[in-house]
Amino acid sequence: MLEIKFSYKISAIDKALWNSLCPTDNPFIRYEFLYALEESGSVSAKTGWQPMHLQLQEAGVTIAIMPLYLKNHSYGEYVFDWAWAEAYQKHGLDYYPKLLCAIPFSPVMGPRLLTQQNPEPLLHVIRSQLPALCEKLDAHSFHLLFPTDDEAAHLAHPNLMRRKGCQYQWFNKNYESFEHFLQHFTSRKRKNVKKERQKVINQGITHIQLSGHEITPEQIEQFYDFYRMTYLKRGRDAYLTKAFFFQLQDTMPENLLLVFAMSGEQPVAAALSLKDTTTLYGRYWGCFDEYDSLHFETCYYQGIDYCIQNHLQRFDSGAQGEHKIQRGFQPVATWSAHYVKEVGFNQAIKNFIVQETDMVDEQMIELSQYLPFKEGGE
Repeated sequence: MLEIKFSYKISAIDKALWNSLCPTDNPFIRYEFLYALEESGSVSAKTGWQPMHLQLQEAGVTIAIMPLYLKNHSYGEYVFDWAWAEAYQKHGLDYYPKLLCAIPFSPVMGPRLLTQQNPEPLLHVIRSQLPALCEKLDAHSFHLLFPTDDEAAHLAHPNLMRRKGCQYQWFNKNYESFEHFLQHFTSRKRKNVKKERQKVINQGITHIQLSGHEITPEQIEQFYDFYRMTYLKRGRDAYLTKAFFFQLQDTMPENLLLVFAMSGEQPVAAALSLKDTTTLYGRYWGCFDEYDSLHFETCYYQGIDYCIQNHLQRFDSGAQGEHKIQRGFQPVATWSAHYVKEVGFNQAIKNFIVQETDMVDEQMIELSQYLPFKEGGE
């Protein structure tokens, strides 16, 4: 018999146990990353992210863990359900709280059920228990965001609706250098990229890349000022606290890549990425002043160059951004899964998802036509 247990903070779960169940070295599912979110105050009941981490136990032994949160809003998710919440409100119904299996503020694909066993039967157990779990926790729905393709396939079920999305990612085709990568572009697209990179140089800006223990606390401090400015420009404060980034530097420095844009000796912008043995994950960026093409160079071209030099296979540059297509980032399908307790809304949401999926499919086909590669040159 399998039993489900909840933990209201990640520190209630043994770190070694958590990490031993991780099926990959994806940094976002590591105990250290999720602990940093909670320990820094970025994720808590106060911020609308009450941890409810699920443990699946057999004879009292935890064999699987699912990062889970009870939420009273939809911020920081990147799979947008605001229209669903508004429809509930118009009908006098509560949409929140909801159960969310996701990595907070991180639209990164990866395992959502952490186990060293075959995940398929375990996912089926959790899926069958969703009505009871929502009832027990007084949640009105369950949402699982950015799982692996296999997990998304295993979760297929009439009562668990699969929703398709699209991101843009770069893939390393054994490129020997950035110039070698550009040789696979059409002439016009290649010239455009070179022109953008030259604009940055002409403004007297250079870049430095720092990783691991090369990154100092003072540089994290400087980076955070840039990062926070990205949000202040939009009239709000940052999701993530400064303490979160210091915690990452302290507990998982080997997963960090920090890029500074420099004007002489002065940093003018910065981008912080995470990495594992196969992938670079572009996450956080900021600057005080605007410079022509600086965002493209700091966030994309520097990342591509790092992947080539360090033989990483993939560059996940984050959510949205159709402008990435012409710079060699390809459209990739993403998935989410949704269980809605309110029977009256099931069919309406299903209809919406069907129509949305058709639109996403058409968009991905259309966007692929704008990739910069020569015919057969990917």
